Amino acid sequence: MSHSINIKTAGQNLEQAKKAIIMIHGRGGSAEDILGMSSYLHVDNFALLAPQAENHSWYPYSFIAPVQENEPWLSSAIELIDHTVKLALDKGILAENIYFFGFSQGACLTLEYLARHARHYGGAVAIIGGVIGEEINRHHYAGDFVQTPVFLGTSDPDFHVPLQRVQDTASILGQMNANVKLVVYQNAGHTINREEIDLANEFVFSEI
Repeated sequence: MSHSINIKTAGQNLEQAKKAIIMIHGRGGSAEDILGMSSYLHVDNFALLAPQAENHSWYPYSFIAPVQENEPWLSSAIELIDHTVKLALDKGILAENIYFFGFSQGACLTLEYLARHARHYGGAVAIIGGVIGEEINRHHYAGDFVQTPVFLGTSDPDFHVPLQRVQDTASILGQMNANVKLVVYQNAGHTINREEIDLANEFVFSEI
């Protein structure tokens, strides 16, 4: 199964916008759900782009299952994110003005996409997620983020996302010259908390 190209848009028209944010929903969520988060972020003048997963799931199994078990869905999902990025680039939005926001399965997909496509972006927020695979495959990850700010927020413990994977992801992104801020909340649950929103605005969207 692959993901059809289904991208919901909101905010500024892509033709006029100088900045864009790509918002990636979690398992069981929807593009509309994640677009709703934008009202809490400092992205008033952005074009908002939210790809929609087939059947509300980007890939069927855990993000730390063997990669082949999540294929071909995973590769298709990464291609859809890449298509969404190119949609913004093709409208004249510079890569350093493209931002990302992902939650849970969407955070994992955001981080996997970024690690495979490192360059100078505007910034990224990933709440409860890490790079994908039973083992981390560093061969996939190369390039230079040129100090792109990346905010990672997570709960310890989290039933779906082991803290060690989030910490390893932060380390990998840092080694690739991202400016990473990782904040771990004790027993916060599998959700987005208010402080994470405030930190995202301060750390990633503050210069806007």
